[in-house]
Amino acid sequence: MSDFAQHLINGVAAGTIYALVALGYTMVYGVLKLINFAHGDVMMVGTFLGYGVAQKLGYEHQSSLWGVLAIFLAAMAACAVMGFLMERFAYRPLRDKPRLTALITAIGISFTLSYGFQLDFGPLPGAAPRAFPEIIAPREWLIIGDRAVVIWNWQVISLAIAIGLMLILQALVYRTRFGRAMRAVSFDHRTAALMGIPVDRIIALTFMLGSALAAGAGILYAIKDTAIQPLMGLYVGLKAFVAAVIGGIGNVPGAVVGGLLLGLVEEFVVGYSSSSWRDAVAFGFLIVVLLVRPGGLFGRVAAEKV
Repeated sequence: MSDFAQHLINGVAAGTIYALVALGYTMVYGVLKLINFAHGDVMMVGTFLGYGVAQKLGYEHQSSLWGVLAIFLAAMAACAVMGFLMERFAYRPLRDKPRLTALITAIGISFTLSYGFQLDFGPLPGAAPRAFPEIIAPREWLIIGDRAVVIWNWQVISLAIAIGLMLILQALVYRTRFGRAMRAVSFDHRTAALMGIPVDRIIALTFMLGSALAAGAGILYAIKDTAIQPLMGLYVGLKAFVAAVIGGIGNVPGAVVGGLLLGLVEEFVVGYSSSSWRDAVAFGFLIVVLLVRPGGLFGRVAAEKV
């Protein structure tokens, strides 16, 4: 029972990171019907920016509340600007082109970022893994029984930050004028434009919001796993895309549920089987969900006239 509880805690901690990245996929798909395969690499860029800010602030082996806040805000703000530039110069000119064109562009941006960051920009080779600074010093937050279940402070802090960001996003989407405009644009671009909604601005802000969430998820991932490298975005981004599809891509609550489910499935597979089965079972879980519910757990299958 204690092993089950420990795996449950670890799975939720991992799942919240997948959920944050999956939210970016699902928001962009909701307004543009575009799978932004560069989204995972935006997360990677945010992680490296956080690494750079931590180095500049001198947080190599120490941490403080203001330092952590500065690292998060700097990474999220920079990636929001990056999301705006990607949408403005890469995706907006292709908006009226076939969807395959935008999809190929997204894959091109993904490879440009992931392999571009392997260039040598400093004393270490670009492709070499780096140890992310301990901006949150690890401490045992709660011990249950004779160390049967251990909850670490970084798990609690990561979960609190992730939940806070998700609640802010939920309020933004469903309780603000921007959220109403975003939902209108996702329903029909042309009708929303006729109603006076600035479609280009709403889509740009959606990209910025999703990119900022990806950067926050990247910092949380680095706090959890500590080692960062340029190809991490491909791996985590693909897992987050799976989470978005499991929940029903285009559905915000579905992305959260899909991320949590994927994190739990992976953790229990590693705990009760072998780590080599982690990816196979995760993608097998995706296949099973799509066989039972082709639109995902919270998605709807829409019939198309031909």
